[in-house]
Amino acid sequence: MQVGLKTLFLPAGTAATAAAARALAEGGLVAFPTETVYGLGADAANPAAIARLYQAKGRPAFNPLIAHVGDLSAARRIARFDARALALAEAFWPGPLTLVLPKAENCPVADLATAGLDTVAIRVPAHPVARDILRAFGGPVVAPSANLSGHVSPTTAEHVGHDLSGRIDLIVDGGAVEVGVESTIVGCFDAPVLLRPGGLPRAEIERVLGHPLGEPPADAESDSAQPLAPGMLASHYAPRTRVRLEARRLEPGEALLAFGSHPLPGIDAAATGMNLSEGGDLTEAAANLFGYLRALDSENARAIAVMPIPSDGLGEAINDRLRRAAVGRE
Repeated sequence: MQVGLKTLFLPAGTAATAAAARALAEGGLVAFPTETVYGLGADAANPAAIARLYQAKGRPAFNPLIAHVGDLSAARRIARFDARALALAEAFWPGPLTLVLPKAENCPVADLATAGLDTVAIRVPAHPVARDILRAFGGPVVAPSANLSGHVSPTTAEHVGHDLSGRIDLIVDGGAVEVGVESTIVGCFDAPVLLRPGGLPRAEIERVLGHPLGEPPADAESDSAQPLAPGMLASHYAPRTRVRLEARRLEPGEALLAFGSHPLPGIDAAATGMNLSEGGDLTEAAANLFGYLRALDSENARAIAVMPIPSDGLGEAINDRLRRAAVGRE
């Protein structure tokens, strides 16, 4: 691939939307904000553009991508919806929910984007900048997180530039994102299955379904297995610095990723520290998670010690990301 491209950086607005649509139509790569994290967009129907996206991210080619569309009508041209999938789409789209569904006949999404599966992952984002770009482009756009594969997901345009400047065509700056963790992924199989916790809590989905979500197969998250959905590699979202979870005491030279107002023993020995939410607010913690991990990763500490975080609500997604960050580094 071309490294050393001139990456255009534009503030969100009419000119940026037009430039993004033009770049996508020409097979280019465009980073833009969604309500979850910044996505790296490519024309979902263009295998060459998707291959370039895989190369730009260093993303494993067997890991499927999410196709982003502007509305439910566009989604139904890509995938087949049963009654439960339709109920979830009508309840939560636009928003941070991805549905994995059987491909529609003549599905335009390239096989490379679905990693050879007979299903396709679809989302209708809520962010106005993302929606403007999708509307202007007029087709589905695959958009994994706009970072090098395995690095911490980007929540600002600056994060995108740090990883991908010189590798992609355009970065559209829409400010910091709101949710801060990726979308929740539900597989609409014989029974709906939670494939990845994310920005939409499990309880809200189960309320609409009227029953609990199923769980994926036990081996679905191994690095050697074929992923059922995006983001299911066990060692995803990993900073360079070793991550130590459930820290009850800080060791000398460690950086602290705190949560809540209770001080941790050994705090005086911290190399540095940041608090996801001093008030114990899981929504605030989710929004801060990737940005704070990036900041602590740049401090060259011996490890990042993470205080315990509750697993209810958005805490499930936060702990999922932290567990993946720690794989191979414990």
